[in-house]
Amino acid sequence: MFNAVFEKLFKLQANGTNIKTEFIAGLTTFAAMSYVLVVNPSILSAGGMPVAGLITVTALAACLGTLLMAFMTNYPIAMAPGMGLNAFFAFTICLTRDIHWEAALGIVFWNGILFLLLSVTGVRTKIADAIPAALKIGVQCGIGLFIAFIGLKNAGIVVDHPATFLTIGDLSEPATMLAVAGILLTIVLFIKKVTGAILISVLVLTLIGAFIPTADGYLTQHTDSFVGMPDSISSTFFAMDLMYPIDNIATTWDLIFALMFVNMFDTIGTLIGVSRRANLLDKEGRLPKIGPAMTADATASVVGAALGTSPVTSYVESAAGVSSGGRTGLTGVFVALCFMLALFFTPLMKVIPLMATTPALIMVGILMMDSFRQLDFDDLTALATATVALLVMPLTFSISEGIAMGFITYVGIMVGTGKYKQVTWITYAMAAVFILRYVLDLK
Repeated sequence: MFNAVFEKLFKLQANGTNIKTEFIAGLTTFAAMSYVLVVNPSILSAGGMPVAGLITVTALAACLGTLLMAFMTNYPIAMAPGMGLNAFFAFTICLTRDIHWEAALGIVFWNGILFLLLSVTGVRTKIADAIPAALKIGVQCGIGLFIAFIGLKNAGIVVDHPATFLTIGDLSEPATMLAVAGILLTIVLFIKKVTGAILISVLVLTLIGAFIPTADGYLTQHTDSFVGMPDSISSTFFAMDLMYPIDNIATTWDLIFALMFVNMFDTIGTLIGVSRRANLLDKEGRLPKIGPAMTADATASVVGAALGTSPVTSYVESAAGVSSGGRTGLTGVFVALCFMLALFFTPLMKVIPLMATTPALIMVGILMMDSFRQLDFDDLTALATATVALLVMPLTFSISEGIAMGFITYVGIMVGTGKYKQVTWITYAMAAVFILRYVLDLK
């Protein structure tokens, strides 16, 4: 019975796969990306969101987003609240701009609606094609550096200093020492191509922390049970302030755009990269169902905002499942099921200490920096644009400022060198509004 149903829904034979292979692929993808259940709540709570229920929200958003992708496209691509997007939500919108988390969720919601409209009309792809490649690379690498910096800060490896702004932390502290060891362990596991490397590191550090005493008990607080019922999401469910972004559009438009910008290129890059591994691209190297895939991505962000999380996006860790043979949306169905089952291990996830999430943040940052090698280092315009965007993000602790300075730098160089005709009108328009924002101090 199940064979017939799955065959009808996902066309397993036509894609050269079967239920067993898709099941293994689903488990593999989940193992590779399950760290989001711990890391996303820790980042969002840093922005002021109530900790209670964030694990449940993260799992539900991942489950629903992945199911949308599975049934709308039949692709083996999983979704969850995006790394980088959650950092933007917490540190740029909530902390840097001093916007309350309910209003920030409203910004995420309208970003999702705009994203959905652009996806349905096909405008989204045209915008993506109009943005210079160097800026896309700089933004992705800058977010990677930003995330890694957050990890170093959380672990106490990097601390503030009145004279030099930043300095090395006290590496003799048990938590800091353990975080450094965890970073090295994660990198080694990745080099050895161990599936679920980040999850393994998080669990190992959590276990070791249970035996290291502190003034408050232990690094990892002890618990009576690792299994229990999921937390309620009542504190975040439909808590978004939808009117704040509209009433304050002069100071929130750039945040909505920045979210859309980051989500757009994150999604397109992941879809193309994972689909190439799964041989889903056509002869011209295009993804046949990129429209429905982007629509699923945008819809997931709207659903995520309603649940109470930052934008939901496609996960590059889906490539792990593809490498295990995943070829259809059935892989995503099994990933979604794993996220639902993981909810019953909420008590275990609650005791994972902050320092145990550091290796995850550092490793994600390293992987995002990988795209820098795609840059043409002989093209100084491209190099300067990408470098400015990359540096401004962590140094200003703001992803949107990095995007803004990247646009301004690129247009300024192209106009100054007489290559102004090569710049698209969309790029000119974005640079102009960012300059206007700085002149009028609209932040």
